[in-house]
Amino acid sequence: MTTTLARWMPADLFRERFDRMLNQSFNEFLAPLGATEDVTNRRWMPAVDIRESDEALTLIAELPGLTKNDVHITMENNVLTLSGERKFETEEKEESYHRIERAYGSFSRSFTLPANVKTDKVEALFKDGLLSVTLPKVEEAKPRKIEIR
Repeated sequence: MTTTLARWMPADLFRERFDRMLNQSFNEFLAPLGATEDVTNRRWMPAVDIRESDEALTLIAELPGLTKNDVHITMENNVLTLSGERKFETEEKEESYHRIERAYGSFSRSFTLPANVKTDKVEALFKDGLLSVTLPKVEEAKPRKIEIR
């Protein structure tokens, strides 16, 4: 008997990939009929990396094309929420799009924080399309060295 291991994929990532596959298939099916993809139906969810050090948790979100004024960060009941919107630029020119692959629209990502985070000391920095949110840990949660006598 052989056992096959499957890589676990978060539900949001699975849904995003599945939606992309269905949309691509549907668009290829309709292309000969002259149908075009509707920009407003594209779902956008920015990628977020989470890393942990002895001192803090850090979330880094990719937000290309946005400014700090386009993004909102809220915290309620130990849940950190990043939200915002990337708007489709509609300039009237004599050019037309043949294909639009970048996603536009509003997004919201929520993260339940562990109890060992100082929620009143959260800091955020936005630079070059990356939002970095630092969540310092409480003193008791930090590892410390215990000397043996």
